[in-house]
Amino acid sequence: MSQKIQKKKLFESFYFSKENYLILSLGLIIIAIGYYFSSINPWDSFLSLTVSPILLVFGYCIVIPFGILYKKK
Repeated sequence: MSQKIQKKKLFESFYFSKENYLILSLGLIIIAIGYYFSSINPWDSFLSLTVSPILLVFGYCIVIPFGILYKKK
């Protein structure tokens, strides 16, 4: 019985709230827009070479980790 209580306490710390899912979905939308901009022709346009990598790095390195680590006080 004590193992069930310990497992329950362990996995309560991994709980995602509604805000976490909203932030993660925002990150996925930003990443999808970044990939869309990288696929636009011509390949040497401003969107493909500048905006797309900025959006992808922002989505992968800032928004997604923030969505995972965010905890409401």
